[in-house]
Amino acid sequence: MRGVVFDGKQAQVVDDLEIRDPGPGEVLVAIAAAGLCHSDLSVIDGTIPFPPPVVLGHEGAGVVEAVGSGVTHVAPGDHVALSTLANCGACADCDRGRPTMCRKAIGMPAQPFSRGGKPLFQFASNSAFAERTIVEAVQAVKIPADIPLTSAALIGCGVLTGVGAVLNRAKVDRGDSVVVIGTGGIGLNVLQGARIAGATAIVAVDANPAKEAVARLFGATHFIEASAARDTGAAVREILPTGADHAFECVGSVKLIRQAIDLLDRHGQAILLGVPGFTEEASFLVSSMYLDKTIMGCRYGSSRPQRDIALYADLYRQGRLLLDELVTEVYPIEDFAKAADDAHHGRVARGVLTFQPGGAGNAAPPGAG
Repeated sequence: MRGVVFDGKQAQVVDDLEIRDPGPGEVLVAIAAAGLCHSDLSVIDGTIPFPPPVVLGHEGAGVVEAVGSGVTHVAPGDHVALSTLANCGACADCDRGRPTMCRKAIGMPAQPFSRGGKPLFQFASNSAFAERTIVEAVQAVKIPADIPLTSAALIGCGVLTGVGAVLNRAKVDRGDSVVVIGTGGIGLNVLQGARIAGATAIVAVDANPAKEAVARLFGATHFIEASAARDTGAAVREILPTGADHAFECVGSVKLIRQAIDLLDRHGQAILLGVPGFTEEASFLVSSMYLDKTIMGCRYGSSRPQRDIALYADLYRQGRLLLDELVTEVYPIEDFAKAADDAHHGRVARGVLTFQPGGAGNAAPPGAG
Protein backbone atom coordinates (compact mmCIF):
# COMPACT_ATOMS: atom_id res chain seq x y z
CA MET A 1 0.00 0.00 0.00
CA ARG A 2 1.01 3.66 -0.45
CA GLY A 3 2.25 5.96 2.25
CA VAL A 4 4.72 8.71 3.13
CA VAL A 5 7.87 7.50 4.86
CA PHE A 6 10.58 9.63 6.45
CA ASP A 7 13.85 7.70 6.64
CA GLY A 8 15.77 10.26 8.67
CA LYS A 9 17.00 12.17 5.62
CA GLN A 10 14.05 12.62 3.30
CA ALA A 11 10.33 11.98 3.07
CA GLN A 12 9.06 10.09 0.07
CA VAL A 13 5.93 8.38 -1.17
CA VAL A 14 6.31 4.60 -1.31
CA ASP A 15 3.95 1.90 -2.53
CA ASP A 16 5.23 -1.17 -0.68
CA LEU A 17 4.07 -0.59 2.90
CA GLU A 18 2.50 -3.45 4.81
CA ILE A 19 0.40 -3.31 7.97
CA ARG A 20 -0.49 -6.03 10.45
CA ASP A 21 -4.01 -7.00 11.49
CA PRO A 22 -5.65 -5.12 14.38
CA GLY A 23 -5.15 -6.64 17.81
CA PRO A 24 -7.39 -6.45 20.88
CA GLY A 25 -8.64 -2.92 21.45
CA GLU A 26 -7.43 -1.72 18.03
CA VAL A 27 -9.12 -0.41 14.89
CA LEU A 28 -7.95 -0.75 11.27
CA VAL A 29 -8.95 2.32 9.27
CA ALA A 30 -8.82 2.91 5.52
CA ILE A 31 -7.65 6.52 5.33
CA ALA A 32 -9.60 8.67 2.86
CA ALA A 33 -8.01 12.04 3.63
CA ALA A 34 -5.30 13.50 5.83
CA GLY A 35 -4.39 17.10 6.56
CA LEU A 36 -0.76 18.17 6.23
CA CYS A 37 0.14 19.87 9.49
CA HIS A 38 3.36 21.73 10.34
CA SER A 39 4.08 19.06 12.94
CA ASP A 40 4.72 16.64 10.06
CA LEU A 41 7.12 19.14 8.51
CA SER A 42 8.76 19.58 11.91
CA VAL A 43 9.65 15.90 11.98
CA ILE A 44 11.27 16.26 8.57
CA ASP A 45 13.32 19.34 9.51
CA GLY A 46 14.25 17.99 12.95
CA THR A 47 12.32 20.48 15.07
CA ILE A 48 10.36 17.54 16.50
CA PRO A 49 12.79 14.66 17.15
CA PHE A 50 11.28 11.33 16.13
CA PRO A 51 12.94 7.97 15.42
CA PRO A 52 13.07 6.96 11.74
CA PRO A 53 11.97 5.26 9.67
CA VAL A 54 8.48 6.52 10.36
CA VAL A 55 5.19 6.73 8.48
CA LEU A 56 4.10 10.36 8.75
CA GLY A 57 0.68 11.98 9.16
CA HIS A 58 -1.54 12.50 12.18
CA GLU A 59 -4.65 14.39 11.04
CA GLY A 60 -6.90 11.94 9.25
CA ALA A 61 -10.33 10.52 8.63
CA GLY A 62 -11.55 7.41 6.91
CA VAL A 63 -13.67 4.30 7.08
CA VAL A 64 -13.31 1.45 9.57
CA GLU A 65 -12.22 -1.77 7.84
CA ALA A 66 -11.81 -4.07 10.82
CA VAL A 67 -11.80 -4.01 14.61
CA GLY A 68 -10.00 -6.09 17.19
CA SER A 69 -11.63 -7.93 20.04
CA GLY A 70 -13.27 -5.77 22.67
CA VAL A 71 -14.04 -2.86 20.32
CA THR A 72 -17.75 -2.08 20.34
CA HIS A 73 -18.19 1.67 19.74
CA VAL A 74 -17.22 1.50 16.05
CA ALA A 75 -17.74 -1.19 13.42
CA PRO A 76 -16.63 -1.85 9.84
CA GLY A 77 -18.16 0.71 7.51
CA ASP A 78 -18.32 3.50 10.08
CA HIS A 79 -16.85 6.88 9.18
CA VAL A 80 -14.34 8.04 11.78
CA ALA A 81 -12.12 11.01 12.52
CA LEU A 82 -8.87 10.07 14.23
CA SER A 83 -7.23 11.66 17.22
CA THR A 84 -3.55 11.37 18.02
CA LEU A 85 -4.28 10.68 21.66
CA ALA A 86 -3.78 7.02 22.51
CA ASN A 87 -4.55 7.57 26.18
CA CYS A 88 -5.01 4.60 28.47
CA GLY A 89 -8.31 5.68 30.04
CA ALA A 90 -7.36 4.21 33.41
CA CYS A 91 -4.65 6.39 34.96
CA ALA A 92 -5.20 9.25 37.41
CA ASP A 93 -5.04 11.91 34.69
CA CYS A 94 -7.50 10.10 32.43
CA ASP A 95 -9.78 9.58 35.41
CA ARG A 96 -9.70 13.33 36.10
CA GLY A 97 -10.76 14.08 32.54
CA ARG A 98 -7.27 15.10 31.41
CA PRO A 99 -6.41 12.51 28.74
CA THR A 100 -3.85 14.82 27.11
CA MET A 101 -1.75 14.38 30.25
CA CYS A 102 -1.85 10.56 30.16
CA ARG A 103 1.75 9.42 30.55
CA LYS A 104 1.09 6.21 28.65
CA ALA A 105 0.05 8.25 25.61
CA ILE A 106 3.56 9.68 25.25
CA GLY A 107 6.58 7.48 24.75
CA MET A 108 8.09 4.92 22.43
CA PRO A 109 5.81 4.67 19.37
CA ALA A 110 4.40 1.43 18.07
CA GLN A 111 5.55 -0.24 14.86
CA PRO A 112 2.45 -1.60 13.10
CA PHE A 113 3.98 -1.04 9.65
CA SER A 114 6.68 -2.88 7.79
CA ARG A 115 8.51 -2.43 4.54
CA GLY A 116 10.72 -5.08 3.02
CA GLY A 117 10.40 -7.05 6.22
CA LYS A 118 11.67 -4.19 8.40
CA PRO A 119 9.44 -2.42 10.94
CA LEU A 120 8.54 1.27 10.68
CA PHE A 121 7.44 3.56 13.50
CA GLN A 122 4.03 5.18 13.74
CA PHE A 123 3.94 8.98 14.10
CA ALA A 124 1.74 10.42 16.85
CA SER A 125 0.04 7.05 17.35
CA ASN A 126 -1.68 7.72 14.03
CA SER A 127 0.31 7.76 10.73
CA ALA A 128 -2.53 9.05 8.59
CA PHE A 129 -0.30 9.36 5.49
CA ALA A 130 -0.92 5.71 4.69
CA GLU A 131 -3.74 3.99 2.88
CA ARG A 132 -4.47 2.07 6.06
CA THR A 133 -3.48 2.61 9.65
CA ILE A 134 -4.10 1.00 13.01
CA VAL A 135 -5.13 3.08 16.02
CA GLU A 136 -6.21 2.39 19.56
CA ALA A 137 -9.98 2.18 19.86
CA VAL A 138 -10.10 5.39 21.90
CA GLN A 139 -8.59 7.29 18.93
CA ALA A 140 -11.36 6.40 16.47
CA VAL A 141 -14.38 8.67 16.86
CA LYS A 142 -17.50 7.92 14.84
CA ILE A 143 -18.80 10.85 12.81
CA PRO A 144 -21.88 11.29 10.59
CA ALA A 145 -21.36 9.89 7.11
CA ASP A 146 -22.56 13.11 5.48
CA ILE A 147 -19.49 15.09 6.59
CA PRO A 148 -16.93 15.17 3.73
CA LEU A 149 -13.91 13.19 4.85
CA THR A 150 -11.57 15.83 3.44
CA SER A 151 -13.08 18.25 5.95
CA ALA A 152 -13.53 15.77 8.79
CA ALA A 153 -9.83 14.94 8.66
CA LEU A 154 -8.96 18.38 10.01
CA ILE A 155 -10.93 17.91 13.22
CA GLY A 156 -8.37 15.47 14.60
CA CYS A 157 -5.53 17.96 15.01
CA GLY A 158 -6.01 21.55 13.87
CA VAL A 159 -9.56 21.92 15.15
CA LEU A 160 -9.01 20.00 18.38
CA THR A 161 -5.89 22.04 19.08
CA GLY A 162 -7.11 25.51 18.11
CA VAL A 163 -10.75 25.46 19.13
CA GLY A 164 -9.92 23.31 22.15
CA ALA A 165 -7.30 25.78 23.36
CA VAL A 166 -9.99 28.46 23.44
CA LEU A 167 -12.85 26.47 24.95
CA ASN A 168 -11.03 23.97 27.17
CA ARG A 169 -7.76 25.59 28.23
CA ALA A 170 -8.23 29.36 28.15
CA LYS A 171 -12.00 29.12 28.74
CA VAL A 172 -12.63 32.32 26.78
CA ASP A 173 -15.92 33.86 27.88
CA ARG A 174 -18.52 36.09 26.29
CA GLY A 175 -17.29 39.65 25.92
CA ASP A 176 -13.59 38.74 26.28
CA SER A 177 -10.86 40.18 24.06
CA VAL A 178 -8.54 37.86 22.15
CA VAL A 179 -5.32 38.34 20.17
CA VAL A 180 -4.22 35.55 17.82
CA ILE A 181 -0.62 35.71 16.59
CA GLY A 182 -0.31 33.66 13.42
CA THR A 183 -3.26 32.71 11.20
CA GLY A 184 -2.21 29.36 9.81
CA GLY A 185 -4.28 26.24 10.35
CA ILE A 186 -4.08 26.43 14.15
CA GLY A 187 -4.57 30.20 14.30
CA LEU A 188 -7.69 30.06 12.16
CA ASN A 189 -9.19 27.52 14.52
CA VAL A 190 -8.33 29.72 17.51
CA LEU A 191 -10.15 32.55 15.74
CA GLN A 192 -13.28 30.50 15.21
CA GLY A 193 -13.05 29.11 18.72
CA ALA A 194 -13.04 32.68 20.05
CA ARG A 195 -16.03 33.50 17.83
CA ILE A 196 -17.95 30.46 19.08
CA ALA A 197 -17.07 31.36 22.69
CA GLY A 198 -18.57 34.85 22.23
CA ALA A 199 -15.43 37.00 22.36
CA THR A 200 -16.28 40.49 21.12
CA ALA A 201 -12.83 41.75 20.10
CA ILE A 202 -10.78 39.21 18.14
CA VAL A 203 -7.54 40.61 16.76
CA ALA A 204 -5.60 38.54 14.19
CA VAL A 205 -1.90 39.29 13.67
CA ASP A 206 0.02 37.91 10.70
CA ALA A 207 2.96 38.94 8.53
CA ASN A 208 1.04 38.04 5.36
CA PRO A 209 -1.59 40.67 4.48
CA ALA A 210 -3.23 38.23 2.05
CA LYS A 211 -4.53 36.29 5.06
CA GLU A 212 -6.83 39.08 6.23
CA ALA A 213 -9.88 37.90 4.31
CA VAL A 214 -9.77 34.34 5.60
CA ALA A 215 -8.96 35.53 9.13
CA ARG A 216 -12.08 37.68 9.11
CA LEU A 217 -14.11 34.81 7.67
CA PHE A 218 -13.15 32.65 10.65
CA GLY A 219 -13.97 35.30 13.22
CA ALA A 220 -11.38 38.09 13.37
CA THR A 221 -12.91 41.49 14.05
CA HIS A 222 -9.57 43.22 13.36
CA PHE A 223 -6.46 42.32 11.36
CA ILE A 224 -2.95 43.66 11.90
CA GLU A 225 -0.18 43.12 9.39
CA ALA A 226 3.00 42.42 11.33
CA SER A 227 6.12 43.88 9.75
CA ALA A 228 9.56 45.15 10.75
CA ALA A 229 8.40 48.68 9.99
CA ARG A 230 5.37 48.48 12.26
CA ASP A 231 5.10 48.32 16.04
CA THR A 232 2.66 45.43 16.38
CA GLY A 233 2.20 46.01 20.10
CA ALA A 234 1.24 49.65 19.54
CA ALA A 235 -1.17 48.60 16.77
CA VAL A 236 -2.87 46.10 19.07
CA ARG A 237 -3.19 48.69 21.83
CA GLU A 238 -4.91 51.09 19.47
CA ILE A 239 -7.67 48.47 19.42
CA LEU A 240 -7.28 47.19 22.99
CA PRO A 241 -5.86 50.10 25.02
CA THR A 242 -5.46 48.12 28.24
CA GLY A 243 -4.35 44.89 26.57
CA ALA A 244 -5.96 41.56 25.79
CA ASP A 245 -7.71 39.08 28.05
CA HIS A 246 -6.18 36.24 26.04
CA ALA A 247 -3.22 36.16 23.63
CA PHE A 248 -2.56 32.98 21.64
CA GLU A 249 0.87 32.40 20.08
CA CYS A 250 0.40 30.05 17.13
CA VAL A 251 3.74 30.37 15.32
CA GLY A 252 6.36 28.84 17.59
CA SER A 253 8.67 31.85 17.91
CA VAL A 254 10.17 32.80 21.28
CA LYS A 255 10.10 36.43 20.16
CA LEU A 256 6.36 36.18 19.53
CA ILE A 257 5.82 34.36 22.82
CA ARG A 258 7.30 37.41 24.54
CA GLN A 259 5.05 39.63 22.44
CA ALA A 260 1.97 37.64 23.48
CA ILE A 261 2.87 38.10 27.14
CA ASP A 262 3.50 41.82 26.70
CA LEU A 263 0.08 42.29 25.07
CA LEU A 264 -1.86 41.06 28.10
CA ASP A 265 -4.20 43.11 30.23
CA ARG A 266 -4.34 42.56 33.97
CA HIS A 267 -5.44 39.02 34.74
CA GLY A 268 -4.67 38.14 31.11
CA GLN A 269 -3.56 34.77 29.78
CA ALA A 270 -0.90 33.96 27.18
CA ILE A 271 -1.57 30.56 25.64
CA LEU A 272 1.34 28.89 23.82
CA LEU A 273 0.35 26.73 20.85
CA GLY A 274 3.26 27.14 18.42
CA VAL A 275 6.21 24.78 18.84
CA PRO A 276 9.71 26.34 18.97
CA GLY A 277 12.80 24.16 18.94
CA PHE A 278 12.91 21.86 21.96
CA THR A 279 15.95 23.62 23.46
CA GLU A 280 14.80 27.21 22.89
CA GLU A 281 14.09 29.48 25.84
CA ALA A 282 11.81 32.51 26.14
CA SER A 283 12.09 35.44 28.53
CA PHE A 284 9.61 37.87 30.05
CA LEU A 285 9.42 40.57 32.69
CA VAL A 286 8.74 38.79 35.94
CA SER A 287 7.36 41.96 37.52
CA SER A 288 4.56 42.04 34.93
CA MET A 289 3.21 38.71 36.17
CA TYR A 290 2.18 40.12 39.53
CA LEU A 291 -0.90 41.61 37.90
CA ASP A 292 -2.41 38.12 37.94
CA LYS A 293 -1.17 37.32 34.45
CA THR A 294 -0.70 33.70 33.39
CA ILE A 295 1.46 31.88 30.84
CA MET A 296 -0.24 28.66 29.81
CA GLY A 297 1.07 25.72 27.84
CA CYS A 298 -1.53 23.76 25.95
CA ARG A 299 -1.21 20.22 24.65
CA TYR A 300 -3.65 19.20 21.94
CA GLY A 301 -6.26 21.75 22.98
CA SER A 302 -6.61 20.10 26.42
CA SER A 303 -9.11 17.95 24.55
CA ARG A 304 -11.20 14.92 25.35
CA PRO A 305 -11.39 13.64 21.77
CA GLN A 306 -14.33 11.24 22.09
CA ARG A 307 -16.40 14.13 23.44
CA ASP A 308 -14.90 17.02 21.49
CA ILE A 309 -14.73 15.50 18.00
CA ALA A 310 -18.42 14.61 18.23
CA LEU A 311 -19.18 18.13 19.46
CA TYR A 312 -17.25 19.80 16.65
CA ALA A 313 -18.88 17.54 14.05
CA ASP A 314 -22.26 18.67 15.38
CA LEU A 315 -21.24 22.35 15.33
CA TYR A 316 -20.12 21.88 11.71
CA ARG A 317 -23.49 20.44 10.74
CA GLN A 318 -25.17 23.43 12.44
CA GLY A 319 -23.04 25.81 10.36
CA ARG A 320 -21.27 27.21 13.43
CA LEU A 321 -17.86 25.56 12.90
CA LEU A 322 -16.06 26.05 9.59
CA LEU A 323 -14.29 23.02 8.13
CA ASP A 324 -14.73 23.16 4.36
CA GLU A 325 -13.24 26.66 4.36
CA LEU A 326 -10.03 25.36 5.96
CA VAL A 327 -9.34 23.13 2.96
CA THR A 328 -7.39 25.29 0.56
CA GLU A 329 -6.28 22.49 -1.74
CA VAL A 330 -6.64 18.72 -2.05
CA TYR A 331 -3.67 16.73 -3.36
CA PRO A 332 -3.31 13.10 -4.38
CA ILE A 333 -0.81 11.40 -2.08
CA GLU A 334 1.68 11.26 -4.96
CA ASP A 335 1.90 15.08 -4.78
CA PHE A 336 3.14 15.07 -1.18
CA ALA A 337 6.26 17.09 -2.07
CA LYS A 338 4.15 19.88 -3.59
CA ALA A 339 1.77 19.84 -0.64
CA ALA A 340 4.70 20.09 1.79
CA ASP A 341 6.22 22.97 -0.15
CA ASP A 342 2.90 24.85 -0.22
CA ALA A 343 2.49 24.35 3.54
CA HIS A 344 6.08 25.39 4.26
CA HIS A 345 5.64 28.66 2.35
CA GLY A 346 2.22 29.44 3.85
CA ARG A 347 0.31 29.18 0.56
CA VAL A 348 -2.51 27.17 2.13
CA ALA A 349 -4.62 27.27 5.28
CA ARG A 350 -4.60 23.49 5.15
CA GLY A 351 -3.63 21.16 2.36
CA VAL A 352 -5.31 17.76 2.43
CA LEU A 353 -3.83 14.57 1.00
CA THR A 354 -6.14 11.92 -0.35
CA PHE A 355 -5.75 8.30 -1.36
CA GLN A 356 -8.87 8.24 -3.48
CA PRO A 357 -8.54 7.96 -7.27
CA GLY A 358 -8.25 11.32 -8.94
CA GLY A 359 -7.13 13.05 -5.75
CA ALA A 360 -10.20 14.90 -4.55
CA GLY A 361 -12.57 12.02 -3.83
CA ASN A 362 -15.41 13.50 -1.81
CA ALA A 363 -13.51 16.74 -1.39
CA ALA A 364 -15.17 19.74 0.10
CA PRO A 365 -15.10 22.96 -1.91
CA PRO A 366 -11.71 24.59 -1.37
CA GLY A 367 -11.61 27.47 1.07
CA ALA A 368 -9.66 30.70 0.94
CA GLY A 369 -5.91 30.40 1.41
